[in-house]
Amino acid sequence: MQQPPGFEEQGPNMVCKLHKAIYGLKQAPRAWFDKLRTSLLHYEFHSSKADASLFIRFQNNHTTYVLVYVDDILITGSNSTEISTLIAQLNSKFALKDLGDINYFLGIQVTATANGLHLSQTKYITDILCKAKLECANSLPTPMTGGEKLSCIGSDPVKNPQQYRSLVGALQYATLTRPEIAFVVNKVCQFMHSPLESHWKTVKRILRYLKGTLDYGLDMSRSTSLDLVGFCDADWASDINDRRSTTGFCVYLGSNLICWSSKKQHTVSRSSTEAEYRSLASLTAEITWIQSLLSELKIQIPRHPTIWCDNLSTVLMSANPILHARTKHIELDLYFVREKILTKALTVKHTPAYDQTADILTKALSNARFLLLRDKLRIVSLSNLSLRGDVKSIE
Repeated sequence: MQQPPGFEEQGPNMVCKLHKAIYGLKQAPRAWFDKLRTSLLHYEFHSSKADASLFIRFQNNHTTYVLVYVDDILITGSNSTEISTLIAQLNSKFALKDLGDINYFLGIQVTATANGLHLSQTKYITDILCKAKLECANSLPTPMTGGEKLSCIGSDPVKNPQQYRSLVGALQYATLTRPEIAFVVNKVCQFMHSPLESHWKTVKRILRYLKGTLDYGLDMSRSTSLDLVGFCDADWASDINDRRSTTGFCVYLGSNLICWSSKKQHTVSRSSTEAEYRSLASLTAEITWIQSLLSELKIQIPRHPTIWCDNLSTVLMSANPILHARTKHIELDLYFVREKILTKALTVKHTPAYDQTADILTKALSNARFLLLRDKLRIVSLSNLSLRGDVKSIE
């Protein structure tokens, strides 16, 4: 043991007694990130404006990406030699452990397939089932009964609300690779303050659905297209407790699903058109962010992004320059979307309700409809994909 520089005291065998460690404090991740960021900037990386945890370096026709989550780091790029050099440079400053090709990162299992990658959370979901003591339960085809509405009244309070909150909080992270349960998880999250037995039954149904689809996950495959396409939908006044609407949208880059959301709107919508337009505005903001990120990665989109909406009134209103009195309370959303359309930054088109992929993110569907839209989200079983043995990314 040695005295730290600047705090040396005269005398034999003198050391400092540690009262409080930096590791584990709230400011520890910030201090660590600042030190790592300084080192990466020294190696000619620059921080992404769209995502502060992403660092990019374009050098000698080579591209290297570093994605940071506290002390878990993903490094990938177009040249393996550059990656090895960067790892050696970082290892000279920090104590690193090279885990090789990526196969498990932050609870997400990454499996290389013949056409790309398969992202799943089999182990994480299995741990949740064991925690709920449902590892031997029978499976169900859907996470929620079609047409079911959850209410804040009508049944007794749960006996163990702490267990309810713990499991629902764990299910939120499972939606990272299972977007088909995003809606029902969002619904059960709305009753964390006072869960009832009816809500607990829904949570157990979600777990029983996951029990039967443990190896399902997002299929990310190679695509010849880089078109950015979004689907937005809203279920007007669907919440029977406060009559707020539910917004749902999903975004595809080529054939791959890259972004999705299911969320209750903050205010009450006075018409279905207003609810749909709020959903359209949310998707427009998300696509704007994705465009900013892709531009930093120097990825050129061949065409303007397209948004598909199944409400014809919303589509017509987005291109109508006349502001009606009935739309004054959503004026900001109106101008935001119209400005994007006038500058030809995106296009809004109408799609039939049957082809609306975001429908699965706004309501509980029948078994057949749910399975159809789950396939459109590219949620597939790993057993149905052929595997390969090499991945270029490293952890």
